[in-house]
Amino acid sequence: MFSPQHLFDLIYNQFGDSLFYILGFMAVLSIVALWRLYDKAGQPGIAAIVPVWNMVVFLKIIGRPAWHILLFLIPVYGQLYLIPKVWIELCQSFGKRTVLDYVLVILLNGLYIFNLGMSYDTEYAGPVYGTHPALDHRPNHRPSLA
Repeated sequence: MFSPQHLFDLIYNQFGDSLFYILGFMAVLSIVALWRLYDKAGQPGIAAIVPVWNMVVFLKIIGRPAWHILLFLIPVYGQLYLIPKVWIELCQSFGKRTVLDYVLVILLNGLYIFNLGMSYDTEYAGPVYGTHPALDHRPNHRPSLA
């Protein structure tokens, strides 16, 4: 069995200090992407770096009440059902309603959110929780290719 220390040593011996630089760069990119996403939705961008407020603002963007943060703590329901559902609702809140968009946001979440935040042609359409987004058909919409 691998202990966490053994796994860390194995990875560190393979990549060295460059792993920390890569992780730091990815962290900065994700903060910038979330900041821009919050700004597009009319929310304060500073919320991207404040831990609990981050989730409250994220849920507010898609229209869910703040108490739904507690649902993420339910072991199987929170991680395997609710998190992908919230990501799909985020796509719908920004007008992305194709199956390709849903697959991309689940498989490439960080890159897809970066694309939503940094794209000039993507606009916030409003919260979708509690509405019927499937009834809103936009024939000229093309899927985003992250």
